[in-house]
Amino acid sequence: MRRVSSPHAADLALALELADIADAVTVPRFRDATLVVDRKLDRSEVTEADRGTEAAIRRRLTQARPDHAVLGEEEGLVGPDDSSWRWIIDPIDATSNYVKGVPIWATLIALEHEGEVVVGVVSAPALGRRWWATRGGGAHADGHPIAVSAIDTIEASHLAYSDIGSFIHHGQGEALIQLTTRCWRGRGFGDFWMHMLVAEGACDVAVEPVVSLWDLAAVQIVVEEAGGRFTNLAGERRADGGSALSSNGRLHDEVLAAFRA
Repeated sequence: MRRVSSPHAADLALALELADIADAVTVPRFRDATLVVDRKLDRSEVTEADRGTEAAIRRRLTQARPDHAVLGEEEGLVGPDDSSWRWIIDPIDATSNYVKGVPIWATLIALEHEGEVVVGVVSAPALGRRWWATRGGGAHADGHPIAVSAIDTIEASHLAYSDIGSFIHHGQGEALIQLTTRCWRGRGFGDFWMHMLVAEGACDVAVEPVVSLWDLAAVQIVVEEAGGRFTNLAGERRADGGSALSSNGRLHDEVLAAFRA
């Protein structure tokens, strides 16, 4: 089910098509023993599937939206410098999971117009899930509307977080530990999935201390259109702010305060 009433319906249809193109590249190479894995300068993994997926998406966008710019994790920014439209692509979010055979990975596709993300698609074929949203059109998972939870106390909340070591490395380990001891339950789901769980109402808060724009652009609009709130840990509503906090909105300020203490 893909028909969603939205002022950006045509853009959403294209983004969903791009997700299909991505799945056709990523799925056959998942758990393939011949997959070529390299290391970037920061020592993070990059695979031939990452590169092939981004290249396939770019080819289709060149045909369908030649006047749009495209920012991808692997190839950077390509396209007209003065375009008011920009696609933001993460070909495989959670590449480390992909390499290890863990099915928690996704292709993230977002469309930004004049600085505001208006379309977002998160496709996780190994989980059999796909989420999407358009600005003003609501958020959906597998064709069904989704919404954040109504939990209004930290003590009753489910908290999701990324790698504990990254919190410690960025001086926020103690804040995370203190917050998890207050919550009903904390789980290290990490990456895109924890934010989608917030959007679905399965988790109430998701937080990560360091992250890039292409990891968050699609995530942000899904969370917001599901009724949640998205900022960085400084409280700024932006996907390029270097960190991320998704919540059902009710708990957001209290979580921000916990990391500022």
